[in-house]
Amino acid sequence: MATEDFQAELRALNQTFDSIVQVSAPDEIRQRIARLSDEASAPGLWDDPERAQAVTSRLSHAQAELDKLNAMGSRLEDLGVLFEMAEEASDEETLAEARTELAAVRQSLADMEIRTLLNGEYDERFAVVTIRSGAGGVDAADFAEMLLRMYLRWAERHNYPVKVLDTSYAEEAGLKSVTFEVSTPYAYGNLSVEGGTHRLVRISPFDNQGRRHTSFAAVEVIPLIEDSDHIDIPDTDIKVDVFRSSGPGGQSVNTTDSAVRMTHLPTGIVVSMQDEKSQIQNRAAALRVLQSRLLVLRRAEEAAKKKELAGDIKASWGDQMRSYVLHPYQMVKDLRTDHEVGSTSAVFDGDIDGFIDAGIRWRRRQERAT
Repeated sequence: MATEDFQAELRALNQTFDSIVQVSAPDEIRQRIARLSDEASAPGLWDDPERAQAVTSRLSHAQAELDKLNAMGSRLEDLGVLFEMAEEASDEETLAEARTELAAVRQSLADMEIRTLLNGEYDERFAVVTIRSGAGGVDAADFAEMLLRMYLRWAERHNYPVKVLDTSYAEEAGLKSVTFEVSTPYAYGNLSVEGGTHRLVRISPFDNQGRRHTSFAAVEVIPLIEDSDHIDIPDTDIKVDVFRSSGPGGQSVNTTDSAVRMTHLPTGIVVSMQDEKSQIQNRAAALRVLQSRLLVLRRAEEAAKKKELAGDIKASWGDQMRSYVLHPYQMVKDLRTDHEVGSTSAVFDGDIDGFIDAGIRWRRRQERAT
């Protein structure tokens, strides 16, 4: 790379970083860190473990965000110095090191830029994800379990805490549905672009004739409710059923009726919860997820009304947003963004950041176009 080209790209990267700093507002991050630090040191915080974990998680995330900004500023300064030293000494080895660092900084800035696009009302929230098997019989149930593993591996790669809240097993194999919570800031902003219909094409391992099958699974992503959202649900609007938790094959997990099924009568929304040991804990968890779904429903109704008034009735998301093809070729392709990869095994092992980043950028383009 010529000197002029290197300097031009370095200037461009510095401009990108300046834009990221402006959007990220480090002064506001410092204020948030100070406020969360006070909350984290308050006596009795851990009397409410869920709130304590949320506070400490947000504090850790805010500090990491500030550290990342500071580190990137230092890297850009050091990169400029490194290149100047290499030029003055005509040191090819140091020049090669500077070029390698330039490429690494370019990628890091692209990743940081994605974060600046997560500025929606609920993007900073934790996420509640539900996967349901669709058309395709046992293959669809197996696909739902494959997607669950994919998201759990993705969370594990990033050290994001995950808690499975409810699991409904299919009779032969796989899952009818599963709900889990990803407890890290901006989990909803990132995973919300995963919501929609996913399609799998493969030679079915459940077909003794070795035929190709197509199956579907639906992924729903909602932000976790917070106390400030004020979703009040009258007791008369809720029907609560209790039953014994169970695992595959009907095996009893415990001997008490601790699992809870909560039905919101006006909308028909049903939430089941069986992860906790006590009925009281499961009831509280089910109510929290129900409130989250009602919050999303309210937002959807408000958005639909706005579109109706504006005369725009186009849906933002198609029925099928991503295809996973294992036969006759190997490919995973997002039909909204056209992002695709050939390593299906890597995707199912949680390597989906490329799809998430492309989805976030696509969503921002859609928002700007409306």
